[in-house]
Parts: sequence; C-alpha cells; structure tokens
Amino acid sequence: MRSLRALRPFAHREYRVLISALAISIFGSGMWAVAMVYEVIHLGGGPLELSLVAAAGSVGLVAFVLAGGIAADRFPQRLLIIAVEGANLAVIAVISGLALLGWLQLWHLALGGFVLGVGAAFFFPAYSAILPRILPPEDLLAANGMEGTMRPMLQQAAGPAVAGILVAALSPAHAVTGVAVCHLLAFSILNLLHHQPRTDSGEGREAVSGEPAKTSVLHDLREGVSYTVRTPWLLWTLLWACISVLFLIGPIEVLLPFVVRDQLGGDARMFGFLLAIAGVGGAAASLATASFPLPRRYLSVMMVGWGAGSLPLAAVGIIDSFWALAAALFIFGATGGMGMVIWGTLLQRRVPAHLLGRVSSLDFFVSLALMPVSMALAGPAAEVLPIWLIFLVAGTVCPVMAAVAMAVARMPADELAHPLDHGQVDSLADAQAPGPAPSPSSAPADASGPGRPGQKQRGVT
Repeated sequence: MRSLRALRPFAHREYRVLISALAISIFGSGMWAVAMVYEVIHLGGGPLELSLVAAAGSVGLVAFVLAGGIAADRFPQRLLIIAVEGANLAVIAVISGLALLGWLQLWHLALGGFVLGVGAAFFFPAYSAILPRILPPEDLLAANGMEGTMRPMLQQAAGPAVAGILVAALSPAHAVTGVAVCHLLAFSILNLLHHQPRTDSGEGREAVSGEPAKTSVLHDLREGVSYTVRTPWLLWTLLWACISVLFLIGPIEVLLPFVVRDQLGGDARMFGFLLAIAGVGGAAASLATASFPLPRRYLSVMMVGWGAGSLPLAAVGIIDSFWALAAALFIFGATGGMGMVIWGTLLQRRVPAHLLGRVSSLDFFVSLALMPVSMALAGPAAEVLPIWLIFLVAGTVCPVMAAVAMAVARMPADELAHPLDHGQVDSLADAQAPGPAPSPSSAPADASGPGRPGQKQRGVT
C-alpha cells in the first residue's frame, strides 16, 4: 500500500513527461561527474586543475540561483525548463565534438561547467514551481519521495557506473558523447509538456488574469530573506548546510578520485562504482523515509542523521580497503537521502506557499554558497596537507556543527511545538511568529490555502 502511494503521481500525464525527462537528464549528469574528472586527468590535470574545473560549475549555480528563483515566479516554468535543457545539450555537444577531435582544452571544460551551473540555477526553481501546477496537493509528497529516490539511483549510481565503464573501455570523450545523447533525449521529451495556466499563487504575487505581480525584485528578495532570518530552524539548518558544503564537497568531488587511485589502486570503474554505492544508499533511505509518516522528532532525526552520517568520512584518508570505503560512502549516502526527504517535506509543510519559491532559491544559495570555495581549496589544500587530515577534519566538523545548530535553534522544542503529523500544517504560524506553537484548531491546507505544499529539490542537473 505504501509503494502504491508513492506511485500516485504517475497517474498524471504531465508528471510522467516531466519525470521521464528529468530521469534521463540526471542520469546524464551522473555520467558527466565521472567523464569530466577523467577528461581533466586525460588532459594532464591534477587535483589543482580538477578543483578549478569543478568550481566553475558551482560558481555558475551560486551566482545565478537567486535570479533563477525570481525568474520562476515571473516567467512560464515550462519554457524555462526546456530552455535550460536545450542549453545543456548545446554545451555538452560542443565539448563532445572537441574531445573526439582532440581539440579539447581545460578552459573548455571550465566554461562548459559554468554554463551547466547557470542552467541548474534556473532549472530547479522552475521545477519546484511547476510541480504544484501539474499535481494535486495530496500527491506532492509522493513526488518528492520519488525524486529523492530516483536522483541517487541515476545521478550517483547508474550514471557514474556507466560512465566509468565507458571511460575504461573507450575514452573520456566517448563518455561525454553519452552525456550529450542523454540531454538530447531529455530535451525532446520536455517539448511534449503542455502549456500550464498561470493561476493565483497567494499574497497577490500573481493575478488570476495571468499578469505578473507589481512587485520589485528587491522586494521579493527582502521578503524571502526576512522570513528565513527570523525562523530559527530554517536559518540554522541552512548555516549547517553551508559549513558542511565547505568541508565536505571539495574533498569528495576533488580528492576522492585520487584516494581511489593512490590508496586502493583503482581506476575509473572503481571510482564510479563507489559513487554508485553511495547513490544506492541514498535511494534506499529516501524511499524508506517517504513510505512512512514523518517522525515526531523530525528536526532531531534529520540533523542527527546528517551529522552522524558524516563521521565515517573522517577515516576515508586512511582506508585501504574497497569494502570499508564502500561502507563509509553507503552510510553517508543513506543518511543524506533520509535527511533530504524530511527536509523537502518540512519546507512544504512549514513555509508559506507564497514564499516557497524564494525560500527554495535562498536554500540553494545559502547552502551552496561555499561549494565553489570548497572545490577551489581542496586541490591547494592537498598540496600542503595530507589527504587523511583533510578528511579527518571534514568528517568531525559536521557532526559538531549539527549539535550546535540543534542547540542554538532549540530544534527539539520547536519540533514538539510544531507537530507535522495527523495532517497539521504550520505555515501560517511560522509566517506570523516562528516561535509559538500552532493553535490546536489549525485546519489542514487545501489546494488554495496558505499551507499548500510546494516542492524543493537539491542537486545539479
């Protein structure tokens, strides 16, 4: 019965089109993660060069994500999504052609990664905004769980595994060509989406006639930032995410391939399968979490899971066993997947509908702001510090900061004051005063009420 509930969104034609294209696109993104690494190595690059190329995509994402959130509120989301996928196709096709001809240079990869990052900045707010238009409110949670299950399986598991095989059997250029094919298929499918009517989304942001709300960009940003800053559970979770990105993303994205090569004697296939194991852990945990009601202590479970899941990474720099490293990455992926399903549901249930798009883009911006810094620092740090010390610090800082965030934001008291079981919705209470408990008479949200769920996604397409 729980599995049937998770499949309910597939009854809607527009969702089937959108999720099919998304599945193919993120599969291609998983291939790109491995193909890009070994293309850099093929061109003679090391940790420093890989840091610069990987950081370029993060810079594009962080620099434009706030603009992407505003654009999703002001322009048709369908057109934004199709345009982004078309740009992805063009960029990867050019890189593929240059690689096959032997003309590819490192700056081509960096520029391409930057454009892909900009595309992701516009894609995810538009994706979040279009879901409530194509699905009834009661199916949004299932869609969130399905995306949380699908992304690790395809972007972190199947895509990297296939790319690793292509790199080992043929070349990195052939893996990049496979990425281009994926984006071509996704672009073609997205063009089957129907135009979505513009409807009232609350607080006067959009008139029923379809005309954009008469508000300035600065006003929109200020309103979203104000809500985030005065809501402790939201603010401190984002601060924790910012710190965890700084300490974890660079070592995982930049240094882990060299751990596999130097400590395990592995190649692209081993690196790809290790990422796949982390993805399988995330997918399994996401599906399991989405199939049961939220725990009463939802904030505590989320933060403890994320913090504890980072601890095994402290030993990555000294592990010389494939299975030990695989176990560490599986735990990291599983706890990450569990936390993301809870986090996505939490935003849907507690953030007012008229602020959800802006809060989602702020979530991306704040939690990913230090991603390019992390990637840019990982390579130089490995030149002066042993890799085992870098992973030791990364794996211990995150649990400590999770405990600090829980204490400062008083999360254990907050989650009891704002229960999310039995269909209660706390959006109005949070919008008016984040601290007090909601009234017991709070009514469940409907399709037009302020508690109407939205959708928040993470990751890079």
